[in-house]
Amino acid sequence: MRVQVSPAAQLMSKPKIIVVVGPTASGKTSLSIELAKRFDGEVISADSRQVYKGLDIGSAKVTAAEMEGIPHHLLDVADPREVYTAADFKRDAILAIEDILSRGMVPIIAGGTFFYIDALLGRVSLPEVPPNEELRAELETKSAEELFTMLKALDPKRAGNIERDNPRRLIRAIEIAKALGHVPPSEETECPYDVLTIGLEVDMGVHGEIIKKRLIERLEAGMLEEVKGLLASGVTHERLESFGLEYRYLSRYLQGTIEYDAMVDELSIKIRQFAKRQMSWLKRDSSIKWFKRDDDSISDVVRDFLSS
Repeated sequence: MRVQVSPAAQLMSKPKIIVVVGPTASGKTSLSIELAKRFDGEVISADSRQVYKGLDIGSAKVTAAEMEGIPHHLLDVADPREVYTAADFKRDAILAIEDILSRGMVPIIAGGTFFYIDALLGRVSLPEVPPNEELRAELETKSAEELFTMLKALDPKRAGNIERDNPRRLIRAIEIAKALGHVPPSEETECPYDVLTIGLEVDMGVHGEIIKKRLIERLEAGMLEEVKGLLASGVTHERLESFGLEYRYLSRYLQGTIEYDAMVDELSIKIRQFAKRQMSWLKRDSSIKWFKRDDDSISDVVRDFLSS
C-alpha cells in the first residue's frame, strides 16, 4: 500500500526510513518483509556477516523464498576472505537508500549489527583510515584475547569500551590506533533521515529455548557443511574465528578442540548471552518504539509515520 505524502511535505522534510531492530531470533527479517509488502518497501540488511558470500546458514541469511519477492540489498556483497567495515556498510547503505527513494519506495533497514545502523544514522563517527591488508593478515592469526591485549597497550581508553570478544572490531581498532596513535572518540552528527525505529521485544525467559531450537535446525540444514565449504574455498580457521559465534565454534569443532555435543550446548549459551548484550545496547536508545512481534498496531504506527 502506497502512503500518499504531499509534495510540500516532501520538500520540507528529510527522507523517511524505517529501521527494525531486536535481538537475534526475534523476527526482524519476517517483520521487515511484512512491512515492505504492505508499504511498498525494500529491505536493506544491516548484518555484518550476511554481507559475505557463502555465509548463509550460519548467519541465518534470508532465502529467496522467504523474501516473497521483496528486493533485498547488501546481501552477498563481499568476499569472506576480505574485510568489510562499518564504513563500507555506511557508503553502500546510503547508495541503496538513494536508489530505493528514487523509485518512490520505502527503505527498511533490518538487522542485528547495531553499530552499522548507528554509523548510518550519524550516531558514531568512523575514522577515515584505509585498510592495511598486511596488518590485517597478521592480526587475523591472533585470538580475541591477544588482540585485546594489543589494543590495550596501544589505546587503553578504546580498550575500555570495546567488545573484547569481537575480533573484527578489535582488528579495526588496532588498525586505526596504529595509523593515528589512538582511536578518535565517536562524535554524533545530524541524521540525514527521518527515522522510525521499531524494536522487537522478546521474553528472555523462553528465548533461550527458541535460540537452541533454531541452532539445531540450522545444523540439520547443513551449517557444518557450509563451514567446510568455506574452508575449501580458502577461508582460514582464523578468519572463521573473526566471524564469531556459529562460525567460531564450528571451526573449533572441525579442528578437534571441542566435542560436537559440547559445542552445541556452549554455542547456544553464547548466542543467548549475545542476545542479552544486544538488548542492553538497544535499551540505551530512547527513540525506539517497542512491540511484541505479533502486535497488530505496528502497521498503524508505520502508516502514521509515513503519512505525517
